[in-house]
Formats: sequence, C-alpha cells, structure tokens
Amino acid sequence: MPHLDDTLTEPDEAERLLAVTGRELDALMMRAAAVRDTGLAAAGRPGIVTYSRKVFLPLTTLCRDRCHYCAFVDTPAQLLRKKAPAYLDDAQILRIARAGAAQGCNEALLTLGDRPEERWPEARAWLDAHGFASTIDYVAHAARLVTAETGMLAHANPGVMTPAELATLRPVAPSMGMMLETTSRALFETPGAAHYGSPDKDPALRLQVIEDAGAARVPFTSGILVGIGETLADRAASLFALRDAHARHGHLQEVIVQNFRAKPRTAMHDAPDADRDAYLAAVAVARLVLGPAMRIQAPPNLSDTAELALLLRAGVDDWGGVSPLTADHVNPERPWPHLDDLAAHTAAAGFTLTERLTAHPEFVRDAREWIDPALHRAVTRLADPGTGLAATDRPRSSGRRRADDLLDRAATAPRDLDAAEWERLLVAEGQGLEHLIAVADEVRRLTVGDTVSIVVNRNLTSSGLRTAASGLGEFTLDDAADIARDAAALGATELCIQGRMEAALPPSAYLDLVRTVRSATPELHLHAYRPQDIADLVDRGGMPLAEALRQLLAAGIDTFPGTGVKVLDDDVRRRVAPDDLDVDRWLEIVRAAHGAGLRSTSVLFYGHVETAAQRVAHLLTLRGIHDETGGFSEFVPIPLPGHGAALADRAPLDEHRAMVAVSRLLLNDGIRHVQIPWTRHGAATAAELLRAGGDDLGGTLLDGRVRPDTGIEQGLELPLHAAERLVSGLFRRLRMRTTDYGTPTATRERAA
Repeated sequence: MPHLDDTLTEPDEAERLLAVTGRELDALMMRAAAVRDTGLAAAGRPGIVTYSRKVFLPLTTLCRDRCHYCAFVDTPAQLLRKKAPAYLDDAQILRIARAGAAQGCNEALLTLGDRPEERWPEARAWLDAHGFASTIDYVAHAARLVTAETGMLAHANPGVMTPAELATLRPVAPSMGMMLETTSRALFETPGAAHYGSPDKDPALRLQVIEDAGAARVPFTSGILVGIGETLADRAASLFALRDAHARHGHLQEVIVQNFRAKPRTAMHDAPDADRDAYLAAVAVARLVLGPAMRIQAPPNLSDTAELALLLRAGVDDWGGVSPLTADHVNPERPWPHLDDLAAHTAAAGFTLTERLTAHPEFVRDAREWIDPALHRAVTRLADPGTGLAATDRPRSSGRRRADDLLDRAATAPRDLDAAEWERLLVAEGQGLEHLIAVADEVRRLTVGDTVSIVVNRNLTSSGLRTAASGLGEFTLDDAADIARDAAALGATELCIQGRMEAALPPSAYLDLVRTVRSATPELHLHAYRPQDIADLVDRGGMPLAEALRQLLAAGIDTFPGTGVKVLDDDVRRRVAPDDLDVDRWLEIVRAAHGAGLRSTSVLFYGHVETAAQRVAHLLTLRGIHDETGGFSEFVPIPLPGHGAALADRAPLDEHRAMVAVSRLLLNDGIRHVQIPWTRHGAATAAELLRAGGDDLGGTLLDGRVRPDTGIEQGLELPLHAAERLVSGLFRRLRMRTTDYGTPTATRERAA
C-alpha cells in the first residue's frame, strides 16, 4: 500500500484499489479516513460532518432521456392518469417551499428531467402557455420565486446546461449540480446498457458541462454512480476526470459517490444493487484521488443505517441534502433518515453533524469570487459569518402568503390554523371538498412521494393465550413460537401482538409471550401491546408504569400499537366504548412509552357520535404529543363499523376522503404517514383514499399456515401481489417497509 499521507496520482493504482476486499479494504478505508481528517483539520472544522437541510422540489418529471435505472421520470400519459401536472406551478412550488422554510430548511433542491420540451409536445405547450422560453428559463423563475418568498437558497440540478444557461441560473442559484455518473462510453453506446438512448448521458457532453461550470465560477456538485455496469477502469477514470476539472477551476464543492439501487418497474429492476465492499472501496478511492480538501458525500438514505459508520470510516465527510419534509423523489423507495437519528449515528462514529448551506463554506466565505452579487444578501442572511456554515440563530420564516386562502395556509403553515378553521375543512362539501382532496394529495405527493408502503406482517391476538389451547383462536406458548417461525418463513418482518390476557393467566404472561416469540424469531419486529394491555400488566402486576415498560423492553418488544381510545374525549368514550382507557391514562402511558424509547402508531376511530370539533381536538392532541416525544410513526383514521355518523350531508366515501385529507394536512409536518385501513374499506375505497392523501396500506396481515385463527383479523389478507395490483392502478409504486418505515435490510421470500 502507498504511504498513509499520499493521495492517488495514477488511474492504474486507483483501479487496483477499487477491487480490494477484506484486510486490504480495511487498510484502504483507514488511509482514506486519515486523509479526510487532515482536510477537516486544515479547514478549521475537525470532526465536523456536514449536511444541508432541504426541501426537494421535483419541478417536472418529464424528460427526454431513457435511463434504464430511473424511476423519477413520467410520460405525459402517466402524469395524466396520476392527475399530476406537467410542471409545478407557482402555487404548488410555494406550498412545499413555505412548509420547508417553516421547518428550518435552507435549501430548495430543484430537480427535473433533461430538456423535456425537446421530446414531449405537452412540455413545450405548457412552457408556451406560461410564458417560458425553455425549461431552464422556468427553473430560473422557480429559483427566484423560492428565494424571494421564503428566503431559502436554490440548488439547481436541471441536468445538461450550456454556458448561456449556466449564466441564466447563476444569479438565482448559489450552487448547481449534475452527476457525471461515469465516463463509460460503452454504457452510452451499447444497446441495452444503462445510458443507451439518453442523449444527455453522453460522457463528453457531461464533462463539458462540468468544465463550463468551472469557467463560469459556479460552486458545483458532481459525482459518480457505482454499480450501473461500468468497469473498475471506468470508475477510476471518472474520478480522475473530476479531479482534473477541479484542478483547472477549483469549483467542485463536493463529489457524491452514490451506490446503485435497483428500482421496480425500470429496465434494470433485476440488476443487483451495488456491492457493499465495492461501494466502500469507491468511497475510499474517491477520497484518495480527490484529496483532503474535497468534500466527499454519500447519500445516507441509500445505505442501511448500520452501514453509515462504515461510510464515515471510508472517508465521507458530508451527507448531502437531507429533508425533514419531502421525499427523495429520485429514490422514492429509500426514505431519508430522521435528522436526529442521522446525528446520533454520526456521533456514534465520533463526529459532529453540522448544518451547512447549499453552497459549501469555502465558497460562502469567498462569496465575491463564487456567488453572484444578486444573492449576497440572501446567502449572508443564512450563513455564519465566521465559518461559512449555516447560522444557528437565523430567523425561521415561512415567507409571505395570502391570509385569505384557508387551504393554502393549511398546506403551507398548518400550525397557523385554529381549531375552527380545521373544522371548516373537515365538513367541506362539493367543490370545496374536491379542492381539499386535491391539495392534500398534492402535499402527499410532494412530501412523501408517489410510493405506497406496506409491511409484511401477521397478527397474533394475545387474549387467546392459554396454558392448554382447545378452542378457536386459542394458542399456547409453544404454538406462539411456531406461529412466529412460520410468519418469518413466509417473509414477514413484523408480528403484531395485542389483546388483554385472560384473568386466569398471571400478568407475567405478557412478558412470557414476548420472550417466547423473541427467542423463536430474533429477526422479527415485535409490535406489541396496546396501552390498555400495558395498563393491565401494571394493574395486575402491581408495578409502576416505568417498571412495566422496562420489563417489556427487556423482554423484546420494539414498538406498540397506539390504539385503545376511539376519540380522545371522555364523554365520547363513555357513550361509545366505556371499556376503553380513560383519556388521561391513555395519554400517560403513550407519553411514558415514547419516553422509554418505544414508538407507536396513532389512530382515530370516527363516524359515531363525535363532532367535528372533537375529531379536530383529537388530531391536535396527537400532534402535540408528537411534538413532545417524536414517538408516532403514522396516523390511521379508522371508520367505526357502519360508518353511522357523517359530519355533513355527504356520501360515506366523501366522509372518509375528507377525514384522510384533513389528517394529511394537519399532521403532515410531524406525523408523516397516513395509513389507509383497507380491512375497513375494501380495495376500491382504499384506492380512493390513497388519492386523498394516504400513503400507506398498513400490513399484509398474513394468516399463515400455523393456527391462522389466532389473528384478530383472520381471513382478511392483502398479499403483496394484490397490494401491487391495487397500487399500480393508481400509477404509484408499492414499497415494502419495516414497521418504523425503514427499508427491510434483507430480501425475503415475497408473500404470495
């Protein structure tokens, strides 16, 4: 191995190192980390790993290219069927931008397809109708609008640009970007290869854009894509091409090393994901080729959280843009990590996560050279004057907005609405209802994306546990172990356990059941015990709540169902469900469980005797708890059997649509996922509610082959092929998720 302090100067040596594994890979990563650390110390920020808090604005998903791995683009026909626009208009841009600004975002990432007007007449017609000469002209308008109205800075990522187009965008975007991806001409020229049929993926053309950006003094982001069919020699050549361009101009503020992830319904859906060790080697070699002063970025959502420490060991010092609000629309199947979790993983590896602006500190501090004068005031407002990183005490603003547009305020600043205004939206009818639903679904699309998630799971009703099982729904601890093993063998990642134990069993049975399942299937996520089940353990076990939670965690539960009250109102509880917990006790248990590290679902059972005011109060209480604890993973609006009481003179379907739409808008900046309980609605109605702001279908609820009668909703299954059929009819993609909305770490047998 070369000496620790050396960077790489020869492509042949880089190519050799890209192939190392085992101990050689460990040594390579150690060397790269040392070079990174030297660079951070020289920059005056040792141990600092940066990120940018952003909103993701997909200005258009039309594109003239046909990349074989891309799930971002749509055709005009697909957009029509989705009821999505060809381009976002000003109101749509500002809805999401203002919501992002309200959450402290400093960057608006403007992403779109390459030159769609050169392929699609519909794109040309939209631009003409709205007065734009080109898509780049429209990007400049969007960037200008976002900064003027919200104070956020635009990072323009419109693909291939000419020098004139770079000049058009420089006064409105303090940084720009375009991935090189690869210098491989074979991938561009060979039929069936990743870039065949995509004129904007010509490596020579993309290298020229990077060169032109340097000549124009634009802080520029580029990078390579690992695992799309390129050779190791291609990978090395790509890194050296970026190094050489930067040596001439000094304009590359960061280089992204991105790992390929196969996406469904793309030409490369069966291609293997980038090999982990090959990816780590690429990160480390990028560090050694590009040197200590370059920022090397790895997208944190494209790796499992357990691998983030490895990426830091390999020389990463930047996580890129991470959004607290919007999905990664380019990789919709890979949700962003929560910023607190990302900070914790970064800290566990010995680094401090610190926010930067879309332009990196070196370029911010030298603004006279790198930032157009038109943007100096906007950049200065957000930057720390000493470090050039993001200021920690800057004012948070959601910008100007029309005070008379209730829906606009609901979409952009939901916390500004009072309870009476939410009640008005909840009882909307006719065109008002249709407008509500359209805005809620637009907010859903722009924040959590066009995927619909589902967890492969099975129910186990713990009230059926017996020492000797004889009746329907009854089971023993040995049965529970067999049930869990069968669920895992069928591809389940979650077992949901709920129900109060019969009085004849000791309270310790709650713990025994969890220990049994955990021992039989350590890999299964245990979503176990409602607040009233926990209350029963506390009361009959004669122990404090904190001790009960400690024992449940030690036994092996991971999360819990947040059911147990229909509406958070004791008068409604007395009239509808007197056996439910008192509201105050439910709140106590949920807050304590969240404080102990357990996350939960949240629900509202509606459609009986409650009023609009009581529904809204329930939602506001849930939002308040989440503000305190961050403990809710999703919200589930569940109609009571019979759907007896509507809030307005409207059809049952409209009642459900209004409930989902208001839930999306009121909770969206905290509780991100709205789950549609398909067991209560059926497939057809569930599809309509996914169009009203829903983004999740809950679980598959497999009955399994062992004691299928022991699940509370036995006989109701939504196998993956049926879920895919339901979702494909909406022109959205199904995403298998974990209980806490992550991505399963291993490919399991897909449930039939």
